[in-house]
Amino acid sequence: MDRKGDREKEWSTSLPYALCHFSTSGGAVAVATAFTHPLDVVKVRLQMQLLGQRGPLVGMGETFGRIIKVEGVRGLYLGLVPALTRSTLYGGLRLGLYEPCKYLSDLMVGSTNIFVKIASGAFSGALATALTNPMEVLKVRLQMNSRRGLTGEIHKIISEEGFRALWKGVGPAMTRAGALTASQLVTYDESKQALLKWTHLEEGFHLHLISSFVAGTVGTLVTAPVDMIKTRLMVQQDSRGSRSYRNVFHCAYQVVLTEGAGALYKGGFATFARIGPQTTITFLVCEKLRKLAGMNAM
Repeated sequence: MDRKGDREKEWSTSLPYALCHFSTSGGAVAVATAFTHPLDVVKVRLQMQLLGQRGPLVGMGETFGRIIKVEGVRGLYLGLVPALTRSTLYGGLRLGLYEPCKYLSDLMVGSTNIFVKIASGAFSGALATALTNPMEVLKVRLQMNSRRGLTGEIHKIISEEGFRALWKGVGPAMTRAGALTASQLVTYDESKQALLKWTHLEEGFHLHLISSFVAGTVGTLVTAPVDMIKTRLMVQQDSRGSRSYRNVFHCAYQVVLTEGAGALYKGGFATFARIGPQTTITFLVCEKLRKLAGMNAM
C-alpha cells in the first residue's frame, strides 16, 4: 500500500493513531517553544516600541541586553508557563488538524492540490487559535513584565476588563495563525515533495532540515505584520478609558499613519529569529517523534 493509502487506513481505523498524531504535534511545538521563548519576549518588547510615535527604534541586541541588565535572565522567560500550555494545546491542534483536513478534502473532492492544502492549513491554525487565545493574551501581558504573576494577571484581566478580554485580539490572532499554519505546512509539504522529486535526498534529517528552513522563512514574511497588530491589540487595556485601537483595520491604519509603514515589521528580525528556529525544531522533533511512535513521516 502506498503512503496515501497508509494514511487513509490509519485515520479511518485507529483511535490510538489519532492520539499519537496530536500528541507528537503538541510535544514538538512545546519543545520548540521552550528553546525559542526568549526571542518571543524580545519580539513583543520590540513590537511595543514608540507606541503611536515615530522615532529611532532600539534594535534586537540592545533590547536583549536591556532585559538582562534590568530584569535578569528571568526576564527572558516571562510568560513561559502560559506559552508552554498554549503551545502544547495549540500546536497539537494546529499541526494535528492539517493532515485529517487534507484527508477529508480528498474524500469529498478527490484532490489534495495546493489550494486544498492552503485551506486545510488556514482552517487548522484559525480553529486552534480561537480555542487557545486566552493563554496567548496571558503570555503577552506577562512578557511586558507584569509583576502580578499568572494568577494575579488572570484576576486583573477578568475583574478590570471582563472575561471577554481573554479573547482580545482573537481576530488578528486567528488570521495570523491561519496564515502561519498555511504558509508553514504547505511550504514544508511542497518543499519535501519537490526535493524528493528533483534531488537525491531521501526521507530523513537533511530533507526535514532544508524543508523546515524554507517553511520558517516563508512563514515569517507572511505573518510578521499580522503578529505585530495582534500584539498591540492584546496588550491594550481599555476598561476605564478610550481604546487606542478599535479593531484590526483601525490598528493597522493607526500604526502606518503615526509610525510609518515600516512599523508593521517592528520586531521582524526577532520574529524571523524565533519563527525560523522554532519551525525547524518543530518539524525535526515532530518527524522524530512520529518515527519513534511507528508513524509515517508528515
